[in-house]
Amino acid sequence: MAKRNNHYELAFEAYLREQRVAYVAVDEQRRSLIDQGSLKNLDFIVSPSDSVSLLVDVKGRQFPSGQKQKQYWRNWSTWDDLVSMARWQEKMGAASMALLVFAYEIVGNRSPLGPEKLFHFRQRSYAFLAVRVADYIHFSRQLSAKWETVSMSAPLFRQAAIPLDEILGQARCANSREPVGFAAVSD
Repeated sequence: MAKRNNHYELAFEAYLREQRVAYVAVDEQRRSLIDQGSLKNLDFIVSPSDSVSLLVDVKGRQFPSGQKQKQYWRNWSTWDDLVSMARWQEKMGAASMALLVFAYEIVGNRSPLGPEKLFHFRQRSYAFLAVRVADYIHFSRQLSAKWETVSMSAPLFRQAAIPLDEILGQARCANSREPVGFAAVSD
């Protein structure tokens, strides 16, 4: 079950319901045990079609973030999140795709998406952007050694991030058992 106190995940779930996309909210309280140790559980399994399963980890961020200096396109993740998501994709097979979905709460006068693509939930506005975990792993750089966090540069992130509604639309149109085709980010 999704964290009921996390407004980003609640908004994401409400968005899926409004779009009539099948999903399962995963219990994140315990890690899954495997032979090699344990895996952080993903947040949602989203099935926009019979041929594709999207494995989603929701990353809630404000747009912009920062009190003193406004920062746009904040997109950090822990290395553990990325490794676990990549392992989940391996375990779930070729018809699955691991995604980080950045749920940006719009708190300023700029947005990563146009106003027509924003989702309004409980007096807040959200922009949902997704990045393939494989791309994120490849192009991220260490942000903090202490916290084991990584981040993509803003230009690369902007190139890799795809509005969630486009991904869901592509997946619904997919006729084969292959994952949704995304162009990988170039250096």
